Amino acid sequence: MAEQGERPSAAGFHLLAIPGSLRQQSVNRGLADAAQRVAPEGVFVTVGSLADIPLYNADVETAGPPEGVYAFADAIRAADAVLFVSPEYNRGVPGVLKNAIDWVSRQTVQTPLRYKPVGVVGVSTGAFGTIRGQAELKNLLAGSIGAYVMHQPDLMVSGAQQKFDDRGALIDPETEQRLGDYLAALVTWTQRVRAIDAIKALGGDGV
Repeated sequence: MAEQGERPSAAGFHLLAIPGSLRQQSVNRGLADAAQRVAPEGVFVTVGSLADIPLYNADVETAGPPEGVYAFADAIRAADAVLFVSPEYNRGVPGVLKNAIDWVSRQTVQTPLRYKPVGVVGVSTGAFGTIRGQAELKNLLAGSIGAYVMHQPDLMVSGAQQKFDDRGALIDPETEQRLGDYLAALVTWTQRVRAIDAIKALGGDGV
């Protein structure tokens, strides 16, 4: 899995941002890149890529998942939380992202998204800001995969043509502020989830 950005320190919070588009100048990739600039202090953001993940094929899985799938699963496992930054295609999750999630839902790579804190954000040129795609993705992650999905706050960026330049880079200060606030909330959510997990591990009920 291709990676960019600063590597996390042992004391830092490691966030893996996964663009749901393969396009190099995608505005969703641009939002993921912007997360590296606006992340709270001590939060290290790595931007991943789905480019090395082939279409899911059970025959290929039986022979052994490709290296790109293992690398993707390892990157998820190494992160404290995962941020999906995805466009909306035909009112739903892009096929390339759904395919990657299908791969890492398999026991052959030890289902790294299960019990993993995740956030879902997205950018669109229209007025609805990927609301339907986010709803479908959150349902998939929480209901089928077993990830710990943060449902509130949300971040749906509309009108991308006014907020990103022609290279896909975020240039809107208000969206940068919203993104920074979202990342801070995701860190807090992750800490709370892990605290509850720790209480349960000691025999408490987490309430």
